[in-house]
Amino acid sequence: MKPVVIGIIGCGVISEAYLKGAAGSSLITVKAVSDIRQDIAEEKAKAYGCEAMSVDRLLSDSDIEIVLNLTIPAVHAKVALDILDAGKHPYSEKPLAVSTKEADTVIERANDLGLRVGCAPDTFFGASHQTERKIIDDGKIGRVIGGSVTIASHGMEHWHPDPRFFYQPGGGPHADVGPYYITHLVNLLGPVQSVSAFATKAFDQRTITSEKLNGTTFDVAVPTTINGTLHFASGANVSLTMSWDIWASKRPKFEIYGTEGSLQAADPNHFGGVPEVFIRGGDWQPVSIADFAFGAVNRTTIFGQEIADYRVVGLIDMAVALRTGRPHRANGELAYHVLEIIESLELSSTAGSHIRLKSTCVRPAPLMPGKDEAVLLEPAP
Repeated sequence: MKPVVIGIIGCGVISEAYLKGAAGSSLITVKAVSDIRQDIAEEKAKAYGCEAMSVDRLLSDSDIEIVLNLTIPAVHAKVALDILDAGKHPYSEKPLAVSTKEADTVIERANDLGLRVGCAPDTFFGASHQTERKIIDDGKIGRVIGGSVTIASHGMEHWHPDPRFFYQPGGGPHADVGPYYITHLVNLLGPVQSVSAFATKAFDQRTITSEKLNGTTFDVAVPTTINGTLHFASGANVSLTMSWDIWASKRPKFEIYGTEGSLQAADPNHFGGVPEVFIRGGDWQPVSIADFAFGAVNRTTIFGQEIADYRVVGLIDMAVALRTGRPHRANGELAYHVLEIIESLELSSTAGSHIRLKSTCVRPAPLMPGKDEAVLLEPAP
């Protein structure tokens, strides 16, 4: 397959993971990067052997087919529209937009222009989560009746160099970290039908303790603890706790309950990890993820955690889909549905009622077993 040429707008912290992933791919190639800070763009370009361009020049480059949008959430929709108007396919970091109203304009413009929309997260491509998908699809734990998801930390201000945007519209634990967990729930169980929730904010202001803004205080504009329930079209219901107000927790991050057993999934914030399954009459057993790609440890986090990080495979899958004409998995329909779920959690709390979703989506096609990105070239089973 002729590699698809990529441009990147936004060279912040998250760009490093994408650039590293793209550098190891034979299916895509990054031609150019751009950022409002020219020196940062030039630094990334030098490190990864590509060009630093202005946004206008990048969007007018005829070689570039997909533009990776790594800007802050508040401008995701605006930048995506600029990409579409340039005749290119946008693939955005999550969320798709800060609201479904903004996301509507992106999806409608893409449909009018016959262009694709892609959006993170793509961690559900990971070996652990494809293994979990197979366990459910094979009926190992019977019919799924429920589940429990927990995101519990004390936020971003102790490690991120400038965490303020995490606490503005488009941020919060439900909008920033929640998409990893909610997207994987949709991958496992299909679309959500309705939601209910309570949302609160523990602190009106927060203080940054990371460098270089150590001591800076800022206002919090979004909820930072959300407790809710998702009711799926399949009939399953899953409880959610998503908080940046918790110092410590021992609750499992992600469990699915079926009529014949239970599944403890690996953390959907990453691609790897060891799932465990319990079948009635037995004991908890670890499950090998060796049959699937994107599960081997390849990065050490700033906290010393060894993880599998393949945060570019959704973009590569979109590139392959462009060449082959098939649907791509981390698509606009899925991202829009996840965004509406997130938005509706806040709305449910404000309205004091259940919220029935207007959108739906198709479960992403599972991946075939394999060892590397070549699995993306295989037709879906």
